[in-house]
Amino acid sequence: MTQDSPFSLIRRRLLQGGLAAGTAAGLSLPLGVAAQGNRNTDKVRIGWGPGGLPLIARERGEFEKNLAAKGIKVEWGGPFPNHAPSLQAVVGGSADFGFWGSTTPALAAMIAGSPLVFTQFNVYGPRSTAIIVKKTSGISSVRDLAGKKVAVNRSGLGEFLLVAALEKNGVDRSKVEFVYLNPPDAAPAFGQGKVDAWSMWSPGVDIARQQFDAKTIFFEGSDLDFLIDYSSLVTSRRFATDNSALVRAVIDAYRLEGKWLDEHGTEAELFAQKEGKYSDAVRDHLVSLRRKNKFYEADDKAFLTEFQRAADWLAARRILPKKINVTDYSVRV
Repeated sequence: MTQDSPFSLIRRRLLQGGLAAGTAAGLSLPLGVAAQGNRNTDKVRIGWGPGGLPLIARERGEFEKNLAAKGIKVEWGGPFPNHAPSLQAVVGGSADFGFWGSTTPALAAMIAGSPLVFTQFNVYGPRSTAIIVKKTSGISSVRDLAGKKVAVNRSGLGEFLLVAALEKNGVDRSKVEFVYLNPPDAAPAFGQGKVDAWSMWSPGVDIARQQFDAKTIFFEGSDLDFLIDYSSLVTSRRFATDNSALVRAVIDAYRLEGKWLDEHGTEAELFAQKEGKYSDAVRDHLVSLRRKNKFYEADDKAFLTEFQRAADWLAARRILPKKINVTDYSVRV
């Protein structure tokens, strides 16, 4: 394990990406204040990744047509392997939005001083992030991870799921080696036996489970006591202030995309399969989940209460370096 904390590495990367300048210039909207409807650009740069809403929106083309009807041109940036690099793109000025990524690295970036805000939240279900091991590993439960190496993405969904699993099963974190790898590096490491387990989300975990003859020992959908991480649409505070009408248009277009995805699960998975290049068996498994998307506005009090509970849980376990008031970084447009 490295000596750097998750927080210090994220802070360093964001500083390298332009955090210092962004912090000075990006706080034009006071904390906790809703943005007013305005627009100062006709172009929006949006991050995308190997799965989820941005991929479907990019592949279908209806998202771009929807925004074009409002005089807004879409430029796609990516693909990003996970949320942290897409956040760096927003901070560094090469993107206006990250993709619909994990709230945990976004919170870590905000604590580090990044001028980012949440503009919308999404909860999809059923959840399918899991900790997997090879069937030949001799590992049959989370308790068997003591003395083992587990691949996770730093300050993200994979790491906090492992922390929750160890805690629930009475395993001291110090007894397990956290190996911090992004998904493209974690998959071969798991396949080659350089790590003993992998904590990962769909479709990566589903692909690896089949490709490497693996099994699940902890499943988010059934073994996690309460939801600790959500999907979020993040932009800079300045962009939300200067272009709130455009941000609203992007949110509304994504909501339409989510509705289409809910109603066309098989077609959506065909888009994802084409990009991910995985087997029909994996595709059919993902179709069988019949996932649905539920969106929440950034000022939804009931949602923010649950989100604050999750953020406090993460801070108490040092996945986040300190507590954060999520309302201060949630802007309704």
